[in-house]
Amino acid sequence: MAHFDLPLDELRTWRSRSVEPEDFDVFWADTLAEARGHELGARYEPVETGLRTVEVYDVTFAGFGGHPVKGWLVVPAGARDPLPLVVEFVGYGGGRGLPHTHLLWASAGFAHFVMDTRGQGSGWAGGATADPVGSAPAYPGFLTRGIEDPHAYYYRRVFTDAVRAVEAARAHPLTDAARTAVTGVSQGGGITLAVGALVPDVVAIAPDVPFLCDFPRATTITDRVPYREVGHYLKTHRGSVERVAGTLAYFDGVHFAARGRAPALFSVALEDLTCPPSTVFAAFNAYAGPSKAIEVYDFNDHEGGGPFQEQVQLRWLAVLLTD
Repeated sequence: MAHFDLPLDELRTWRSRSVEPEDFDVFWADTLAEARGHELGARYEPVETGLRTVEVYDVTFAGFGGHPVKGWLVVPAGARDPLPLVVEFVGYGGGRGLPHTHLLWASAGFAHFVMDTRGQGSGWAGGATADPVGSAPAYPGFLTRGIEDPHAYYYRRVFTDAVRAVEAARAHPLTDAARTAVTGVSQGGGITLAVGALVPDVVAIAPDVPFLCDFPRATTITDRVPYREVGHYLKTHRGSVERVAGTLAYFDGVHFAARGRAPALFSVALEDLTCPPSTVFAAFNAYAGPSKAIEVYDFNDHEGGGPFQEQVQLRWLAVLLTD
C-alpha cells in the first residue's frame, strides 16, 4: 500500500477532533479507586523453562473487579539486586505467549514484565486470562464490547488491569519501582499511553505504532480491522453513533497523551492501514511530557520498525533507566 494518509508535513501538525469528556479525570480516578479496593494479591511462581540466561516467574494479580490476570516476569539469571523495570503490553488478539519469546529486555539487564490481555490470546500468541464480564451485543472482536456505556466498555477493564500490572511488577523485590518504563506495540502502544497518564511516576513510555488513538479519524479513514469493527457495529446500531463516540472518548490515546508526564518515544509507519499515521501523530502531537520523539518508517505497514525500533528503544531506555 502506498502512502494514503496526510503528507508528512501535515501529519506533524495534525490535531484530533476527539472531544474530551468533562469528567475524564474523575472517571479514571473512580475506576482505579474501585480496583484498588481489591487486594493486589500478586503471586510469583518460578517456572522451569530450560533457559539458562534468564529466570521466569508466572505471575497472577488482581486486576479490574479483582479478577485474576496473568503475566510473566523475566529477569537476568542470578540477579540479586533490584533492576530497572520494563512493563510491556501486547498487541490485539494476542496473549503473553511463551516465556522464551520474551528475552530482549532481560538480555539487556532489565526486569521485564509482560501482561496478559484479558479475553484475548487466541489470535497469534496464547493467553491465559479470562474476561468474566459479559457485555451487550457486540461485533466480533473486542473493540465494540460494551461500547455504548463507558463503564461497561471492554477497555475500561484492560486499562485498569494495566495499571495494576505495573503495581504487581513493582511489588517484586527484583524490580526497582523508581526506574519503571512501559511499552507496547499496536494495542500495547495504546495501553502504554493510558498507563503513562494513569501512573504518574513512570520514568519513560515507548508506544510503538499505537492503536486506540484519535477514534474519530481512525474509524473513518481505514477499512482494516480492528477499527473497522466500530463501523460494522454502527451499520446495525444506526442510532448509536453519538453514544459510541461518547464512550470512545474516555479511551482515546489522544486524551491520555495530553496527560503524559514522562519522556516518550513513539513510532509510526506511513503505510500503516491498521493504525493510520494521522492517528498516531494525533497522540504524538498532543503529548504533554517533558520530551518526546517519533521514529518514522516511510515504507512500512503495521509491522512498523520491528527490530529496528527495538534497537532504538534499547539505546533510549539505557540512558533513561540506567545512567
